[in-house]
Amino acid sequence: MTKRVLLTGGTGFVGRQVLRALAGSGNRIRAVIREGSAESRLGDPAAVESTVRSPDIFRESAEWWVKALDGVDIVVHVAWYTEPGKYVQSPENIICLEGTLRLAQAAALAGVKRFVGIGTCFEYDLSAGMLSTDTPLRPTSPYAGAKAAAFLALSQWLPPQGISFAWCRLFYMFGEGEDERRLFPYLRAQLAAGQSVDLTSGNQIRDFLDVRIAGEKIAATALGDRKGPVNICSGIPVTVRQIAERIADDYGRRDLLRFGARPDNLVDPPCVVGVTR
Repeated sequence: MTKRVLLTGGTGFVGRQVLRALAGSGNRIRAVIREGSAESRLGDPAAVESTVRSPDIFRESAEWWVKALDGVDIVVHVAWYTEPGKYVQSPENIICLEGTLRLAQAAALAGVKRFVGIGTCFEYDLSAGMLSTDTPLRPTSPYAGAKAAAFLALSQWLPPQGISFAWCRLFYMFGEGEDERRLFPYLRAQLAAGQSVDLTSGNQIRDFLDVRIAGEKIAATALGDRKGPVNICSGIPVTVRQIAERIADDYGRRDLLRFGARPDNLVDPPCVVGVTR
Protein backbone atom coordinates (compact mmCIF):
# COMPACT_ATOMS: atom_id res chain seq x y z
CA MET A 1 0.00 0.00 0.00
CA THR A 2 1.37 3.41 -0.95
CA LYS A 3 1.76 6.05 1.72
CA ARG A 4 1.48 9.82 1.59
CA VAL A 5 4.76 11.16 2.94
CA LEU A 6 5.35 14.78 3.91
CA LEU A 7 9.02 15.65 3.36
CA THR A 8 10.80 18.75 4.59
CA GLY A 9 14.24 19.72 3.28
CA GLY A 10 13.67 18.06 -0.09
CA THR A 11 15.74 20.68 -1.93
CA GLY A 12 18.80 20.12 0.26
CA PHE A 13 21.92 17.97 0.05
CA VAL A 14 20.45 15.03 1.96
CA GLY A 15 16.76 15.71 1.33
CA ARG A 16 17.03 15.38 -2.46
CA GLN A 17 18.34 11.86 -2.03
CA VAL A 18 15.62 10.96 0.46
CA LEU A 19 13.01 12.23 -2.00
CA ARG A 20 14.54 10.15 -4.80
CA ALA A 21 14.48 7.01 -2.68
CA LEU A 22 10.92 7.58 -1.45
CA ALA A 23 9.69 8.22 -4.97
CA GLY A 24 11.38 5.05 -6.16
CA SER A 25 9.23 3.12 -3.71
CA GLY A 26 6.07 4.47 -5.35
CA ASN A 27 4.89 6.66 -2.50
CA ARG A 28 2.98 9.93 -2.78
CA ILE A 29 5.18 12.79 -1.68
CA ARG A 30 4.13 16.19 -0.40
CA ALA A 31 7.18 18.45 -0.26
CA VAL A 32 7.36 21.51 1.97
CA ILE A 33 9.72 24.04 0.40
CA ARG A 34 10.75 27.63 0.97
CA GLU A 35 8.97 30.38 -0.95
CA GLY A 36 11.11 31.43 -3.90
CA SER A 37 12.82 28.04 -4.12
CA ALA A 38 12.52 26.49 -7.57
CA GLU A 39 10.83 23.10 -7.70
CA SER A 40 13.67 21.95 -9.96
CA ARG A 41 15.86 21.93 -6.84
CA LEU A 42 13.87 18.94 -5.62
CA GLY A 43 15.89 16.88 -8.10
CA ASP A 44 12.85 15.09 -9.53
CA PRO A 45 9.81 17.42 -9.36
CA ALA A 46 7.69 14.89 -11.25
CA ALA A 47 8.00 12.55 -8.27
CA VAL A 48 6.23 15.05 -6.03
CA GLU A 49 2.44 14.83 -5.76
CA SER A 50 2.11 18.33 -4.28
CA THR A 51 4.14 21.12 -2.72
CA VAL A 52 3.47 23.40 0.21
CA ARG A 53 5.38 26.68 0.37
CA SER A 54 6.44 28.71 3.37
CA PRO A 55 8.74 31.70 3.91
CA ASP A 56 10.23 29.83 6.88
CA ILE A 57 8.92 26.46 8.00
CA PHE A 58 10.55 26.79 11.42
CA ARG A 59 8.46 29.84 12.23
CA GLU A 60 5.11 28.39 11.16
CA SER A 61 2.45 27.70 13.76
CA ALA A 62 1.12 24.29 14.74
CA GLU A 63 -2.18 25.29 13.12
CA TRP A 64 -0.40 25.93 9.81
CA TRP A 65 1.23 22.53 10.01
CA VAL A 66 -2.06 20.75 10.74
CA LYS A 67 -3.36 21.97 7.39
CA ALA A 68 -0.16 20.98 5.59
CA LEU A 69 -0.37 17.52 7.16
CA ASP A 70 -3.92 16.75 6.07
CA GLY A 71 -4.05 13.15 4.80
CA VAL A 72 -0.37 12.47 5.57
CA ASP A 73 0.71 9.07 6.91
CA ILE A 74 4.44 9.66 7.48
CA VAL A 75 6.53 12.75 8.20
CA VAL A 76 10.19 12.72 7.16
CA HIS A 77 11.70 15.87 8.64
CA VAL A 78 15.08 16.53 7.02
CA ALA A 79 15.14 20.34 7.03
CA TRP A 80 17.44 22.25 9.42
CA TYR A 81 19.74 25.26 9.22
CA THR A 82 23.05 23.88 7.88
CA GLU A 83 25.04 26.70 6.24
CA PRO A 84 28.69 25.55 6.20
CA GLY A 85 30.93 27.47 8.56
CA LYS A 86 27.99 28.91 10.49
CA TYR A 87 25.47 26.26 11.48
CA VAL A 88 27.35 24.63 14.36
CA GLN A 89 27.25 27.70 16.60
CA SER A 90 24.27 29.52 15.08
CA PRO A 91 21.31 30.72 17.21
CA GLU A 92 19.15 29.45 14.34
CA ASN A 93 19.47 26.02 15.94
CA ILE A 94 17.06 27.12 18.67
CA ILE A 95 14.58 28.30 16.03
CA CYS A 96 14.88 24.96 14.26
CA LEU A 97 14.29 23.11 17.52
CA GLU A 98 11.19 25.15 18.33
CA GLY A 99 9.81 24.70 14.81
CA THR A 100 10.45 20.96 14.90
CA LEU A 101 8.47 20.61 18.12
CA ARG A 102 5.54 22.51 16.61
CA LEU A 103 5.64 20.22 13.58
CA ALA A 104 5.52 17.21 15.89
CA GLN A 105 2.63 18.70 17.84
CA ALA A 106 0.73 19.21 14.61
CA ALA A 107 1.53 15.65 13.47
CA ALA A 108 -0.31 14.33 16.51
CA LEU A 109 -3.28 16.62 15.89
CA ALA A 110 -3.42 15.59 12.21
CA GLY A 111 -3.38 11.86 12.91
CA VAL A 112 0.05 11.13 11.41
CA LYS A 113 1.17 7.55 12.13
CA ARG A 114 4.97 7.81 11.82
CA PHE A 115 7.53 10.57 12.32
CA VAL A 116 11.17 10.30 11.25
CA GLY A 117 13.65 13.04 12.15
CA ILE A 118 17.28 13.63 11.24
CA GLY A 119 19.95 13.88 13.90
CA THR A 120 23.73 13.91 13.95
CA CYS A 121 26.55 11.74 15.24
CA PHE A 122 27.70 14.80 17.19
CA GLU A 123 24.90 14.19 19.67
CA TYR A 124 27.00 11.33 21.06
CA ASP A 125 29.86 11.34 23.53
CA LEU A 126 32.54 11.36 20.82
CA SER A 127 35.24 10.18 23.20
CA ALA A 128 33.82 6.68 22.71
CA GLY A 129 35.21 6.63 19.15
CA MET A 130 33.07 3.74 17.92
CA LEU A 131 29.53 5.07 18.30
CA SER A 132 26.50 2.81 18.67
CA THR A 133 22.95 3.90 19.35
CA ASP A 134 23.61 2.92 22.97
CA THR A 135 26.49 5.40 23.30
CA PRO A 136 25.58 8.12 25.84
CA LEU A 137 24.72 11.57 24.50
CA ARG A 138 27.07 14.47 25.21
CA PRO A 139 26.58 17.27 22.66
CA THR A 140 29.16 20.06 22.78
CA SER A 141 27.71 22.65 20.36
CA PRO A 142 24.40 24.49 19.88
CA TYR A 143 23.77 22.42 16.74
CA ALA A 144 24.32 19.05 18.40
CA GLY A 145 22.54 20.20 21.54
CA ALA A 146 19.43 21.26 19.65
CA LYS A 147 19.38 17.97 17.74
CA ALA A 148 19.74 15.97 20.96
CA ALA A 149 17.01 18.04 22.61
CA ALA A 150 14.67 17.34 19.70
CA PHE A 151 15.40 13.63 19.92
CA LEU A 152 14.82 13.46 23.67
CA ALA A 153 11.60 15.46 23.53
CA LEU A 154 10.11 13.62 20.56
CA SER A 155 11.09 10.16 21.77
CA GLN A 156 9.19 10.81 25.01
CA TRP A 157 6.22 12.66 23.54
CA LEU A 158 5.33 11.07 20.19
CA PRO A 159 4.84 7.37 21.12
CA PRO A 160 2.15 8.12 23.74
CA GLN A 161 0.34 10.04 20.98
CA GLY A 162 0.22 6.85 18.90
CA ILE A 163 3.02 7.99 16.55
CA SER A 164 5.87 5.62 15.72
CA PHE A 165 9.14 7.54 15.98
CA ALA A 166 12.63 7.03 14.53
CA TRP A 167 15.66 9.33 14.61
CA CYS A 168 18.33 8.97 11.90
CA ARG A 169 21.76 10.18 13.03
CA LEU A 170 23.98 11.19 10.11
CA PHE A 171 27.73 10.71 10.09
CA TYR A 172 30.03 12.16 7.36
CA MET A 173 28.20 12.54 4.06
CA PHE A 174 29.70 13.19 0.62
CA GLY A 175 28.49 13.10 -2.97
CA GLU A 176 26.08 14.72 -5.41
CA GLY A 177 25.16 18.32 -4.58
CA GLU A 178 27.80 18.73 -1.89
CA ASP A 179 28.77 22.27 -0.95
CA GLU A 180 32.07 23.26 -2.57
CA ARG A 181 33.48 24.30 0.81
CA ARG A 182 33.42 20.74 2.13
CA LEU A 183 36.37 18.33 2.06
CA PHE A 184 35.65 16.22 -1.03
CA PRO A 185 34.79 19.10 -3.42
CA TYR A 186 37.73 21.15 -2.08
CA LEU A 187 40.15 18.31 -2.76
CA ARG A 188 38.85 17.72 -6.28
CA ALA A 189 38.82 21.41 -7.19
CA GLN A 190 42.40 21.93 -6.05
CA LEU A 191 43.71 18.78 -7.68
CA ALA A 192 41.89 19.45 -10.96
CA ALA A 193 43.50 22.89 -11.06
CA GLY A 194 46.94 21.43 -10.32
CA GLN A 195 47.14 23.39 -7.09
CA SER A 196 48.58 22.20 -3.79
CA VAL A 197 46.19 21.05 -1.08
CA ASP A 198 46.95 22.21 2.45
CA LEU A 199 45.79 19.62 4.97
CA THR A 200 46.20 18.66 8.61
CA SER A 201 48.07 15.47 9.49
CA GLY A 202 45.11 13.52 8.10
CA ASN A 203 45.26 11.02 10.94
CA GLN A 204 41.65 11.61 12.00
CA ILE A 205 39.54 8.47 11.62
CA ARG A 206 36.10 9.06 10.17
CA ASP A 207 33.01 7.28 8.81
CA PHE A 208 32.17 8.51 5.30
CA LEU A 209 29.00 7.56 3.39
CA ASP A 210 27.76 8.50 -0.07
CA VAL A 211 24.73 10.75 0.39
CA ARG A 212 22.72 8.70 -2.12
CA ILE A 213 23.11 5.63 0.08
CA ALA A 214 22.24 7.75 3.10
CA GLY A 215 19.03 8.84 1.37
CA GLU A 216 18.13 5.23 0.70
CA LYS A 217 18.76 4.29 4.32
CA ILE A 218 16.62 7.16 5.61
CA ALA A 219 13.78 6.30 3.22
CA ALA A 220 13.94 2.63 4.22
CA THR A 221 13.76 3.66 7.87
CA ALA A 222 10.77 5.90 7.17
CA LEU A 223 8.88 3.15 5.35
CA GLY A 224 9.86 0.48 7.85
CA ASP A 225 8.98 -0.06 11.47
CA ARG A 226 12.25 0.51 13.28
CA LYS A 227 11.92 2.83 16.27
CA GLY A 228 14.31 5.05 18.18
CA PRO A 229 17.82 6.11 17.10
CA VAL A 230 19.33 4.77 13.86
CA ASN A 231 22.92 5.36 12.75
CA ILE A 232 23.13 6.38 9.08
CA CYS A 233 26.73 5.43 8.42
CA SER A 234 29.04 3.03 6.62
CA GLY A 235 30.54 1.50 9.76
CA ILE A 236 33.92 1.56 7.99
CA PRO A 237 36.79 3.47 9.65
CA VAL A 238 39.04 5.41 7.28
CA THR A 239 41.55 8.20 7.86
CA VAL A 240 41.28 11.58 6.20
CA ARG A 241 44.75 10.90 4.78
CA GLN A 242 43.50 7.73 3.07
CA ILE A 243 40.54 9.58 1.58
CA ALA A 244 42.74 12.41 0.30
CA GLU A 245 45.20 9.95 -1.25
CA ARG A 246 42.42 7.99 -2.99
CA ILE A 247 41.03 11.16 -4.53
CA ALA A 248 44.52 12.37 -5.48
CA ASP A 249 45.13 9.06 -7.25
CA ASP A 250 42.21 9.89 -9.59
CA TYR A 251 44.37 12.77 -10.83
CA GLY A 252 47.75 11.08 -10.41
CA ARG A 253 48.79 13.93 -8.11
CA ARG A 254 49.59 12.72 -4.62
CA ASP A 255 52.49 15.14 -4.80
CA LEU A 256 50.05 18.03 -4.35
CA LEU A 257 48.89 16.83 -0.93
CA ARG A 258 50.61 18.83 1.82
CA PHE A 259 49.84 16.95 5.03
CA GLY A 260 50.70 18.95 8.12
CA ALA A 261 50.44 22.30 6.33
CA ARG A 262 47.52 23.07 8.60
CA PRO A 263 47.64 22.43 12.35
CA ASP A 264 45.46 19.70 13.76
CA ASN A 265 42.45 20.94 15.69
CA LEU A 266 43.20 19.96 19.28
CA VAL A 267 39.51 19.57 20.10
CA ASP A 268 38.79 17.52 16.98
CA PRO A 269 37.92 13.93 18.05
CA PRO A 270 40.49 11.41 16.81
CA CYS A 271 37.87 8.82 15.87
CA VAL A 272 34.21 9.14 14.84
CA VAL A 273 32.84 5.88 13.41
CA GLY A 274 29.32 4.54 13.51
CA VAL A 275 28.28 1.08 14.60
CA THR A 276 25.45 -0.40 12.52
CA ARG A 277 22.99 -3.03 13.60
